[in-house]
Amino acid sequence: MRIVVKIGSQVISREDGSLDVTRMSALVDQVAELHRRGIEVLMVSSGAVAAGRQEFKPQQKLDAVEQRQLFSAIGQAILINKYYALFRDHNIGCGQVLTTKENFSDRRHYLNQKRCMQVMLENGIIPIINENDTTSVTELMFTDNDELSGLIATMMDADMLILLSNVDGIYKGNPKEGAELIPQISSSQDLSAYISTKKSAFGRGGMLTKYRIAAKVAEEGIAVAIANGKRDHIIADIIEEQGMPLEERHAPFSLFVAEKRASAVKKWIAHSEGFAKGELHINQACQEAISSNKACSLLPVGVTQIVGEFEKGDLVRIIAEGQNIGIGKISCDSQAARRNMGKKGQRAFIHYDYLYLE
Repeated sequence: MRIVVKIGSQVISREDGSLDVTRMSALVDQVAELHRRGIEVLMVSSGAVAAGRQEFKPQQKLDAVEQRQLFSAIGQAILINKYYALFRDHNIGCGQVLTTKENFSDRRHYLNQKRCMQVMLENGIIPIINENDTTSVTELMFTDNDELSGLIATMMDADMLILLSNVDGIYKGNPKEGAELIPQISSSQDLSAYISTKKSAFGRGGMLTKYRIAAKVAEEGIAVAIANGKRDHIIADIIEEQGMPLEERHAPFSLFVAEKRASAVKKWIAHSEGFAKGELHINQACQEAISSNKACSLLPVGVTQIVGEFEKGDLVRIIAEGQNIGIGKISCDSQAARRNMGKKGQRAFIHYDYLYLE
């Protein structure tokens, strides 16, 4: 079994924003136990900016980007050293992987990252992954580490993604007012009306982001649990109880049930919408064909307009009636696409294997 555990800033930060080493130690203990049982664990951990903010007080006024770069550069060293010492007590090695959104946009870079983490796992090393906040600014940033953990889970073909926050899961309203926890969720359920849009105090994310990421990852065939990382033994409890009937569960968490597993390439495409270079606008007949239950590629004859400039192998959005309905890997550049647009008997613009529909 292979799992990805995302640890939010709220989980390993005290109320004053400083690192909660006691909680970090408890989480490492749980991961170490799973490791000894033969379960492969990848950790996506926030906390670098919070650690750096606690350690260093700037001598001059800095803007938001400068603060993030400075605090993350200092805090990442603190964070990984804490994890290194805690795992060393269990005679387990860990290694740091810093990444950026750009590393997921190119298939070659994507596979290089995957191989690195695969080699770490094969050699018994726990990968501890975080965004490289020193270089990721503005449009280059992930929404938050929830988005990053979803990308890691799909890239590494994990069996489960566990998103740890400071609440037990998704509720039918405000939990402080006695709202009911939703223990199990299918991809077809729309729960956005129940979810607060409030962001976390120390991170960039919130429950709405977790819900959207969890639903998308579950659609790609990976079960997702949202749980409270401050609860003792919560990771092990989720692993033990996720397959049980609801009435037999003891640990509180919300589980998104995995759908049919998608191919590795389709997983990459599904989570790469933000990297699309252009648009293919299609007619109704083309939309009906690619949306049917049959395996159908997107042919030039059904394309009515091409927007943007792109190269062979780039990702492009698919637009029908003004709405974005999917994304795919294009088989030619934009000039060739414009020459063949609307013509019959031409090679498919997007083969079925490289086509993902929303």
